[in-house]
Amino acid sequence: MKRIKNLIFYVAIIGGFSFLIYWITFLGEKLEIGRNIVIPETVKTHWQELTDVIVHNLQHPLALIIAQIVTIILVARLFGWLFNKIGQPSVIGEIIAGIVLGPSLFGMYFPEASKMLFPVQSLENLKILSQIGLIFFMFIVGMEIDTKILKNKAHQAVVISHASIVIPFALGIVLAYFIYQGYAPHGISFLAFSLFMGIAMSITAFPVLARIVQERGLHKTKLGTLVITCAAADDITAWCILAMVIAIVKAGTFVSSLYTMALAITYVILMIKLLRPFLKRIGDLNEGKNVLSKGIVAIFLLALLISSYATEVIGIHALFGAFMLGAIMPENIRFRSIFVEKIEDFSVVLLLPLYFVFTGLRTQIGLLDNWDAWKLAALVITVAVTGKFVGSALAARFVGQSWKDSLMIGALMNTRGLMELVVLNIGYDLGVLTPEVFAIMVIMALVTTFMTGPLLDLINYIFRSKTEEQHEETKAISKFKVLLSFGTPESARALYRLANSLTRKLNGNASLTAMHLASTNDTHHYNIEEYEQQSFVPVLEEAELMQQAVSTEFKVSNDIDTDITDTANKGDYDLLLIGLGESIYEGTFLGKILGFTNKFINPEKLINTVTGKEKLFENQIFDERTLMILSNTQIATGILIDKGIEKFDRVFIPVFNSGDAFLIDYAQKLIYNAEAQVVVLDAGGQIKNNPVLKENIRAIEQNVPNHIDLQSQRSIDKNFLKSQDLMLISLDSWKKMVETKSVWLSHIPSTLIVSPGNGN
Repeated sequence: MKRIKNLIFYVAIIGGFSFLIYWITFLGEKLEIGRNIVIPETVKTHWQELTDVIVHNLQHPLALIIAQIVTIILVARLFGWLFNKIGQPSVIGEIIAGIVLGPSLFGMYFPEASKMLFPVQSLENLKILSQIGLIFFMFIVGMEIDTKILKNKAHQAVVISHASIVIPFALGIVLAYFIYQGYAPHGISFLAFSLFMGIAMSITAFPVLARIVQERGLHKTKLGTLVITCAAADDITAWCILAMVIAIVKAGTFVSSLYTMALAITYVILMIKLLRPFLKRIGDLNEGKNVLSKGIVAIFLLALLISSYATEVIGIHALFGAFMLGAIMPENIRFRSIFVEKIEDFSVVLLLPLYFVFTGLRTQIGLLDNWDAWKLAALVITVAVTGKFVGSALAARFVGQSWKDSLMIGALMNTRGLMELVVLNIGYDLGVLTPEVFAIMVIMALVTTFMTGPLLDLINYIFRSKTEEQHEETKAISKFKVLLSFGTPESARALYRLANSLTRKLNGNASLTAMHLASTNDTHHYNIEEYEQQSFVPVLEEAELMQQAVSTEFKVSNDIDTDITDTANKGDYDLLLIGLGESIYEGTFLGKILGFTNKFINPEKLINTVTGKEKLFENQIFDERTLMILSNTQIATGILIDKGIEKFDRVFIPVFNSGDAFLIDYAQKLIYNAEAQVVVLDAGGQIKNNPVLKENIRAIEQNVPNHIDLQSQRSIDKNFLKSQDLMLISLDSWKKMVETKSVWLSHIPSTLIVSPGNGN
C-alpha cells in the first residue's frame, strides 16, 4: 500500500510540475511580442548542428586535457605492463609509451590525429600538470631515502657514490669538449653545456634501482643494503650539484651564481634547523595513528608546495624543494607510509605518465637521420656506461668488495630511468640541449636502464659457483615437498593447516615452504622488512601450534603469477597449494594494465582465442591469475576454496571418471596424517569397473580400518555435504560441476580442487 502511495505522489509531483513548466514557457512566448527577437535562419540539418556542437566541445580545453590524460594513462599502463612481462621496470615501458605517442611514431604516421589530440597550444597545460605530478613524485623519492642507513654505511657508500658521480661527470665534460661546436645550441656557453652533459652522465635512478633490488631479493643482503645506500647518497649529491649547475646556467657565470647558491644554502639550513624539528614534533604527536586528519595532511602538503615554490623562486628548480621536504620528513616508517599511500597512486598513476608523454612529444628520433648522429648516440651511451658502470665497480672493488659484488654495484648504479629524464627536461627548458642532443640523451637513458637486468643476469652467470651448480644438479627426491603460496597473511592459515594434514606424520620425510610474493607497486624498500615479517606472522603462529616447521620465502615481484609457476617448477616440489582469488574476474586485461579488477579478457586468453585453443566467452571458472598458474605449472596444484575450514576430520571425494583416480593417493595421505574419515563417491561407476582402484581402496581399509567408505549413489543429500569439512575434487570434475551448474555448488564445504599438473 505504501509503494502505491509513493508512486501516486511521484507521478503527481513530476507530472504536475512538468505541466507547470510547459504552461509558463508557453505564456512566456507571448511576452516576446514587440522585443524584436531574431530567430536565425538555419540552413543546417539537425544532425549537422549536433556534429558541430560535438566537434566544438571536443576542442574545448577541458575536454582536450581529459582526452589526453585518458589516452596517456591507457598507453602508458599498457606499455608498462608489457615491459614488466619481459622482466624490465615498468618505467621503461612508460617512457617508450611517451615516445610512441610523440612525433617519432604517432605524429609521423598519423599527423592529423596527433595534431588533433596534442595541438601545440595544449602542450603548456600538459607540461604544467606533468610538473605538478613530478613535484609529488620527487617528494616520495625524498621520503624513500632512509637517512639512518646513510649514517650506518656512510664510509663505503660515500666513496662509491661520489666516485660514481665524479668519474662520469668528468667524462661528460670531456665529451662536451669534442661535440660543443657541432651540437651545442647557439648562444649557450661551453660552461653551461658541459656542466649539463656532466650531470646527465652522473644520475642514478634511485626509485628504479630500489625496485630492482627488491625484485631480485637483494634487499636483505649486505650488497643490497650497500647499493641502496650508494644510490641514496648519489641522489642527494647529484641533486645538490644539479641545483648549483642550474644556478650557474641561469646566472651566466660562476661568480654571478654565488648569490643564488647563498640563497640555496640559507634555504637548506632553514629547512633542517627550523622546519624539520617542527615536522618531527607533528609526527611524534601522530605516531600511533593509522589515519591522519585532514588538517595534518594539509600542513604537510602546504609545506611541500611552499618548499617547491621557494626553490623555484631562488632559481634551483621546484623539484629540489619537493625532494628536500621528502628527505626531512619524520623518520617514523608508519607516518611516511601513510603519506606515500595518499600521494603515490594519484601522482604515479595519473600525473607522472603525463611527464613521460610530454618528454616523448619533445623527443624526435627522426632528427637522427644520418650516420654521424647515430655514431654520436653510440658514443654517448659508451661514455655513460663507462663512467657510471666502470667507475662504480672500480670504487666498490677499491673499498673491499668482491669482483662479483663490485660489478653488480656498477650495473645497478648505471640505472638512470626517470631521474635522467628530469635532468634532460630541465636542460631542454633552459635551452642548453638541442632537440637532437635531447633525443640522443633520452635514448641513452632507455638503453642504460634496459641493460641493468640482463647485465645482472650475465654477472650472476659468469660468477656462478660450483657449489651452486652442484646444488642444482643434486635434488632431494626422498621428501614430499609442499609449496603453499598465499596472497593475504590470513589466507596462509588455512593453506598451512591443509599442508599439515597431508604431511603431519611424515616427520623428516616432508617439508613445507610458505611463499608470499608482494607486488612491486605495493611495497617500498624502506618498509620491506616490516612488511615481510607481518606477512608471515599467521603462518608461523600456526606452525608453532601444529609443531611442524615451515620455511618461508618472500619476494617482491612485478609478475606474480609467472614467479609462482617458476618457483614451483624449478624447486622440485611435489604439490603447490594456492587460494582462490577474491574475484573470479581478478587479474583480467584492464585489471592488470590499470591495476584493478575489471571484467575484460586478458591478453593470454585473447591469444588462445585467436589460435583456437580457447573460447572467448567461456565460463570463468577461476580468476585469470589462477588459470595462468594452472596452465604453466608442471607439478600437482591444489586450489583451496576456504569457507572457514579449521579441521580435516571428514573428507568427501567424488569420482566422476577414470581421470579422478589420482585423488585416492590424497585420500590416503589425509587418512594417514590427519586420521580423516573419507567418503568416496563412485558417481560414474569408475571404481566399480576398475580393479586397480578397488584394490587401492581395499588396501587402505585393511591398513586403516573404518576410515574410508565407498558409496555408489549418484545423488548426495545437501545435509551430508554441509556435514563435511572438505571436498576433494579433480580440476576436470570441478569444471563440469560449474558448467552444468550443479546443485551441489550451493552446499559444498571448503573445497580443494586438484590438478595433477602438466608434467604428469
